[in-house]
Amino acid sequence: MARDITPEEIAVIDEMIARARKAMDEVADYDQKQVDRLARALGWHCGNETTFLRIAQMGVDESGIGDRAGRAGKRFKVQGVLRDALRQKSVGVIEEDPEKGLTKIGKPAGVIASLIPTTNPELTPPVTGIYAAKCRDAVIFSPHPRAKETTNEMVEVMRYACRLVGAPEDLFQCVRKPSIPGTNYLMSQCDLTMATGGKPMVQAAYSSGKPAYGVGAGNSTMVIDETADIKEAAMNSRISKMSDFGSGCSADGNLIIVDAVYEQMKEALIAEGGYLCSPEEKELLAKALWKEDGSRRIETVAVSAKTIADFAGFELPEGAKFLMVEQGEIGKEHPFSREKLSVTMALYRARDFDDTLRLVREIYEVGGKGHSCGIYSFDEAHILAHAANAPVSRVMVRQPQSKANAGSFENGMPMTSSLGCGIWGGNITNENVSLKHYMNITWVARPIPIDRPSEEELFGEFFNTEVL
Repeated sequence: MARDITPEEIAVIDEMIARARKAMDEVADYDQKQVDRLARALGWHCGNETTFLRIAQMGVDESGIGDRAGRAGKRFKVQGVLRDALRQKSVGVIEEDPEKGLTKIGKPAGVIASLIPTTNPELTPPVTGIYAAKCRDAVIFSPHPRAKETTNEMVEVMRYACRLVGAPEDLFQCVRKPSIPGTNYLMSQCDLTMATGGKPMVQAAYSSGKPAYGVGAGNSTMVIDETADIKEAAMNSRISKMSDFGSGCSADGNLIIVDAVYEQMKEALIAEGGYLCSPEEKELLAKALWKEDGSRRIETVAVSAKTIADFAGFELPEGAKFLMVEQGEIGKEHPFSREKLSVTMALYRARDFDDTLRLVREIYEVGGKGHSCGIYSFDEAHILAHAANAPVSRVMVRQPQSKANAGSFENGMPMTSSLGCGIWGGNITNENVSLKHYMNITWVARPIPIDRPSEEELFGEFFNTEVL
């Protein structure tokens, strides 16, 4: 049974919010140059290789999940967020449209509650911090209990960066003793919540009585058609699946491969380090990944393939990096058609391209609506048909999903660590949550020449026809 918040917790959070508002007052008159300088300081001190590596590995050690060797690569996301932020205005006049007589003025959103997931305690704080600094917001971070020390460590670096440039360090604070009642109270008292985390916390954010940007669950599904570069598709699938041992909801979970290239793609995946489980191993794997009630076993979330195989009770050959199962059935009762949060992917054989569209629709009925999918194809008609068919917010074309959909240096998606999943996923936005979501905007409208079409132009063929 959930406990009530204690008076001591209320007092701590109230004090943090008061300090945050005081810090915002101190930067209220910062101009664009000053907030850009602060953003750069945050980007360097949080995203330099030495600091990020130390804190990223601390996060893996503390939480027990993720790839200790590879997680440091996430620092490039900090650079991408800084790039995007510096290229946009956020203070004063941020946009003008003389033809429509419109001017937009950027203003702070306020004090933001930022919920930090176990999987990104080193990345989400600086991403949120850079965007918030650009908009003169303050942020109070609420860490996941399994990664609270890592989150606090990164926030301390952010506070250090503030001090170096003369900005108030209380622009960024972190809850030291996180709890569900405390987080709920924090969200109810802040102006905006950035809810990057599991479904329960996102739902709580939406129930807080304050505006919130939430994210949805993933079940990333990729289509490989007969025009695909098979070697590229297999390599990218391995990159996506292996990123932080599949901890992210963007990691490739399902590959739908047309029959004409199915065997070729399967062999290419094996060459990339994929291990195809036998039917008996598949059964053992399912028991290792999911409990009898269908919930995910934490012991096999975002760990190495060997760790999973050892837990499941079968051996892997030398060089096996990720696990594959051949799958035909789709449905909530078939767990391999759901999000896996591991280095495991399901392979589906489609009769032809039209059949891939059917399979995509069925998989997203199981889970992951609104999030992301992708396609390996050079047939533009297939690409657009897939995009029109899939109930998702973003479609990556010939790219490793987990490295691309939150923005990369090789596509135009806004850099972020929070992916809105739209109405499909129970979110208010389909967009990558980025700079514009951290500010209020005042619209200034001036008179323009009358812009009113004639009734004949507006109603077209229906103008002057018989009416009731």
